[in-house]
Amino acid sequence: MERIEGLITDIVFQNEDNGYTIAKLTNEDGEISVVGCMPTLSVGETVEVEGKWGRHKVYGNQFEVSTFVPVTPTSIEGIRVYLASGMIKGIGEKMANKIIDKFGVDTLDVIQNAPERLQEIDGIGKKKVAQIVESYEEDRELRKIILELAPFGITPNLCLKIYKKYNNRAMKLIKSNPYRLAEDIRGIGFKIADNLAQKIGIERDSKDRICQGIIYVLKKALGEGHTFLPEKEVEKEAVKLLGVEIDKIDNCLLDLAYAQKIKLDKVGDFLLVYLMNYYLAENGVCKKLIELATFDFKKEKKIDVDAEIEAVEKAEGIKLANRQREAVTEALQSGVSVITGGPGTGKTTTINTIIKIFKRQKKEVVLAAPTGRAAKRMSETSNEEAKTIHRLLEMGYSTDDDLVFFKNEDEPIKADVIIVDEASMIDILLMFSLVNAIKPGTRFIIVGDSDQLPSVGAGNVLRDIIDSQVIKVVRLDEIFRQAQESMIIVNAHKINNGEAPYLNAKNKDFFFLNAATNEEIMNTIIGLVETRLPKFYKVDPLEDIQILSPMRKGDIGVTNMNIILQRYLNPPSERKVEVTLNKRIFRIGDKVMQIKNNYTKSWKNEDETENGEGIYNGDIGYIYYIDKNKKIIYVMFEGSRIVEYNFEELDELDHSFCTTIHKSQGSEFPVVVIPIAWAPPMLLSRNLLYTAITRAKKLVVLVGDVRYLKQMIQNNRVNARYSNLALKLNRIKREGVLV
Repeated sequence: MERIEGLITDIVFQNEDNGYTIAKLTNEDGEISVVGCMPTLSVGETVEVEGKWGRHKVYGNQFEVSTFVPVTPTSIEGIRVYLASGMIKGIGEKMANKIIDKFGVDTLDVIQNAPERLQEIDGIGKKKVAQIVESYEEDRELRKIILELAPFGITPNLCLKIYKKYNNRAMKLIKSNPYRLAEDIRGIGFKIADNLAQKIGIERDSKDRICQGIIYVLKKALGEGHTFLPEKEVEKEAVKLLGVEIDKIDNCLLDLAYAQKIKLDKVGDFLLVYLMNYYLAENGVCKKLIELATFDFKKEKKIDVDAEIEAVEKAEGIKLANRQREAVTEALQSGVSVITGGPGTGKTTTINTIIKIFKRQKKEVVLAAPTGRAAKRMSETSNEEAKTIHRLLEMGYSTDDDLVFFKNEDEPIKADVIIVDEASMIDILLMFSLVNAIKPGTRFIIVGDSDQLPSVGAGNVLRDIIDSQVIKVVRLDEIFRQAQESMIIVNAHKINNGEAPYLNAKNKDFFFLNAATNEEIMNTIIGLVETRLPKFYKVDPLEDIQILSPMRKGDIGVTNMNIILQRYLNPPSERKVEVTLNKRIFRIGDKVMQIKNNYTKSWKNEDETENGEGIYNGDIGYIYYIDKNKKIIYVMFEGSRIVEYNFEELDELDHSFCTTIHKSQGSEFPVVVIPIAWAPPMLLSRNLLYTAITRAKKLVVLVGDVRYLKQMIQNNRVNARYSNLALKLNRIKREGVLV
């Protein structure tokens, strides 16, 4: 093996997933190409590489690296390149020159051992010194962890999370039990931890491995919407995953149950396996719904329902249909009621009538929805404040940084009536937290379209409640005359009924443009969004038009479409700062979406007169400013909320020129454009198409092959979810006991 030391002057290629890198290394002997697994390598570093020479048939001689270690640069130029590379927060090119002009070859020694001396330089105070020292130390420690874990396939981004969780104890803790990574580090699942465990010599039939493998099987099922799995399916999936005997899996199932990490629930002849918190949630939702639904309101002053409805009709100049009157009556008289129906069936008018009647009765009414955009829409249509469910429950964090809600059974929500919209999006855990904070005697009105996609999280709460036939349900099914003028609404109902929609009716709001190939689809959508729709309908390409794709991968999947649409809708410019991170270009003006709830993320408005916390999954914003020196991207969300993201936090953001239909739930957009092409059957389903077109307020444009449109309408297969809420509701109502 040969060793070579030099300065990295260029990164030709770097694969983030496996760390494979092609770089240019320069020393007194000239410039050479070095190739190999070097995930932490960056321009400006001085490194020592060990390996052997090889010859590539196209690129010629190159040094094949087996190991490499960073070397503290000793030359003035090496130190200058290192500091100016942006690796140390607070130091850019100009500041690097100032520091080196002052301290010369002793610069890095000063930063490490006498950082207070940095204050001798104009522009560096105590705060900046602290920032530089913290970044420099973090860089050194992180590199050690990355170098040790890179051979096991753990990416630098995951190493950063490990470092933040365990600090300098990281490797000691990992080597003692690598499976703890699957529990502690978001983004590291069982398979990564298992790969690491096998390489450091953990036995394949170890108890830790089998137990964590079972947990992985159950968590994977949660991602598919299941609240539990039958024992036989757990055994089958665990054997496939772990390659061990069923007896050992059964033993670990008992161990996990004894440790109260899972629940083994006997239902008839079947043994069902739950993660413990999902078992408690399902039972809790069941008990609380029955408690709320059976509350005796006899002591309350009786409401003359007909008189109240007539009073509101007269004041508002409206006339309720029979089903709407029925829904209002059930809401006024029942502890829990469900109002469901598609677009144009009068849900909003019904909800507003209920609100007004309760307010006439001096009742305190609280409105909520699962997402910020859905809450905003509910507020706009009712002229009343509506909150996200998380905000209603006063979300916070415990001393262990666990998510908690401060509204609960001991500190319930102060309200006489709680109305929750877009209930199809509520999963079993969120519903449990919500009903747990509702005191008996509070009316709970659940509103949603049961034909839309179920929640992203586990459970099928709205559908289960309706199917149980235990809670009062009113289905609004009459499309009102005004709504019949909209082909969006008419076609939504036709599609939901399995019928072909009306396409390209003159002077209407629903169009289909034929495009035979993915390339044609892409080019048509670019033309629509860039010029045709803005010109004809006077809409803004970024703010008013939303492209929704059924899929994430492929030519017309979200990932590829965002890359291409960025070029047209927000092209590069000398006036727009941009940065490339994790193979993604972030540019001032980019349309982005928050893709996970971050309840503690601080925000403030532009003039800093308002501030708060919380940015939620599905919130859309625009990149407002990029500070390369501080490694921060500023995003402005709706309501002029400006949020800072460190470069390490950008896994929370996706570009959203195009987004998935799933991510659009609870939102509305003036114009929706949907590519229609071949995809796996599970992505060409009726309820996916129905959900997509009901996101549009003014215009829907479908682009693609009509064959696949027909296929989507005919495919009414809804993937079944393992959930026992409906069964338990029936049993507790009938017999007073849970299944």
